[in-house]
Amino acid sequence: MSLGAHLVELRKRLMYAALALVVGMVIAFIVADPVIHFITEPIRIITEKRGDDFSALNFGTVTAAFDMRMRIAFSIGLFLSAPIWLWQVWAFIMPGLTRKEIKYTVGFVLAAVPLFFAGCYLGVMIMPHVIELMWSFTPEGGTNFYYAQEYYDFVFKLMIVIGVSFVLPVFLVALNLAGVMSGRAILKGWRVAVLIATIFAALATPAADVVSMLMLAGILIVLFFAAAGLSLLFDRRKRKRDAAAGIVPDAV
Repeated sequence: MSLGAHLVELRKRLMYAALALVVGMVIAFIVADPVIHFITEPIRIITEKRGDDFSALNFGTVTAAFDMRMRIAFSIGLFLSAPIWLWQVWAFIMPGLTRKEIKYTVGFVLAAVPLFFAGCYLGVMIMPHVIELMWSFTPEGGTNFYYAQEYYDFVFKLMIVIGVSFVLPVFLVALNLAGVMSGRAILKGWRVAVLIATIFAALATPAADVVSMLMLAGILIVLFFAAAGLSLLFDRRKRKRDAAAGIVPDAV
């Protein structure tokens, strides 16, 4: 294809992806009320514990409530339309890939997407405990004003951070397949990986909720060792192929 044909194809794919996003945002905007009710449940719990009406979600400007709904609509719409816009991206780049690259890309997406959503789900489950823990540091007589924009940003970023942390082991496998890191090198860093997973879990979960911390750390550690095991398996298969082809491996 010529450059002009590539640009026409890119414009078509972008239009389909944008249309899918808009449809997803419209659907998400309609169901925004249950989402807002869900993510603000910790505030209602705090209000009941304090026994007053001061701890509440606050909208500091005229357009703040609408802005929060649009943020929620965009985030959920992005997730709802993900199958369509991911397919558009894939359909655009697939003709330029080799069969081996296509196989690796499909495997990466099929592994990364479910792990990312699993991490986001766990982030949603942890979020109420984190908010309640932070509230517990409020001194006697203090009042909590949760501004809508900052509150939503906190919830959204917590979901994204934990979701991305679940995908990191897939990137390790991708680096191994690309020849950047060997499975042995990945496994050699298990102590650092366990330490990082434990610290991250301790920071992402309330100090008093030991079960959530151990669960998150355990999942991350298991994912790391699974990535290391797959990388070792791929390295072994590669050595067998090289030996069959008469290729002498480089000395380590």
